[in-house]
Amino acid sequence: MWKRGESSVTVELNDNESFDSLLRRFNRQVMTNGVLKEVRRKRWFITKGEQERMDERKGRRRARIRQLRSEKGEA
Repeated sequence: MWKRGESSVTVELNDNESFDSLLRRFNRQVMTNGVLKEVRRKRWFITKGEQERMDERKGRRRARIRQLRSEKGEA
């Protein structure tokens, strides 16, 4: 996931800050840094060939949806 020595997300408690606001700040940083996205992506090992096939299928699906939406708008 992360290289050695590379930190993920750290937050420090500010003066007069509640735990809830600290937790909200931490969650916001996790989302903006893409930590969860990275963890989900690396959850399973996917070969390059399989990733290319998945990307191709996604592209075809997006193109088909775009075409259906444009046909619906024209009709």
